[in-house]
Amino acid sequence: MTQTLGIVGGSGLYELDALTDVREIRVDTPYGSPSDVLVRGRLGAAELIFLPRHGRHHHLTPSEVPYRANIWALKSLGVGWMLSASAVGSLRLDIEPGHLVVVDQFIDRTRGRASTFFGEGCVAHVAFGDPVCGTLRQYLLDAALEVGGTTLHDGGTYVCMEGPAFSTRAESELYRSWGADIIGMTNLPEAKLAREAGISYATLAMATDYDCWNVDHDDVTVEQVITVLRSNAARARQIIAALARRVSAHEGPAPMHDALATALITPVDKIPAATREKLAPIIGRYLR
Repeated sequence: MTQTLGIVGGSGLYELDALTDVREIRVDTPYGSPSDVLVRGRLGAAELIFLPRHGRHHHLTPSEVPYRANIWALKSLGVGWMLSASAVGSLRLDIEPGHLVVVDQFIDRTRGRASTFFGEGCVAHVAFGDPVCGTLRQYLLDAALEVGGTTLHDGGTYVCMEGPAFSTRAESELYRSWGADIIGMTNLPEAKLAREAGISYATLAMATDYDCWNVDHDDVTVEQVITVLRSNAARARQIIAALARRVSAHEGPAPMHDALATALITPVDKIPAATREKLAPIIGRYLR
């Protein structure tokens, strides 16, 4: 079967080169427009769909990103796998700027973001104890090791803050006391929505700074973040290419494709028609 890999690019990754058969797709969703047009193409044997999370001109704050529209659009185009490429601050001395982290856990510190597709007469409680797809995470680790060129950290807890301001020093120290490893502003509710949509999700986090806890280093600035991201952009694209080869060779559906199988509580015949239509790409297969 054809495997379709969605790439959501964060700060510094606004386009993918080396794609062939490229076309832009505009998708209308019940949640408004996605962050930008989606770019569909092929990378070797893999089919990729790329979406810049903040828009190609980075005009959306982390709180303004239309997460539900983005995931709905990717799902409607057949995406079964999703890689988030994200800039993060480091909360550990040994995760230095320029290092990569393949995340395995999240802590949600966002406020007021719509974090579910459900409601309006349809209730589901999806399992989220392991928020990253183990299969995709392993493919990502193998791809990053193949590319090499920088230190790679296997596992890490990502604190997702609201932003757009960076942390206070007290907040940064609080997250460190929790045992968190990195901090960013975008991967939640993105990962939750991907799970509800039955998409296997993983994060390639690129450390750009030490947040503000490390008084031996300057506090994080936008210029510092962009400098590190530009130096890592080529490597990130190489890792994506190596990951795409592994995903395209996967046999069978993506592991999270059936995440809603035991999550839907509302009887199918009790779900309002308007909600059925709105959630068609998400729950359609369970309504047959």
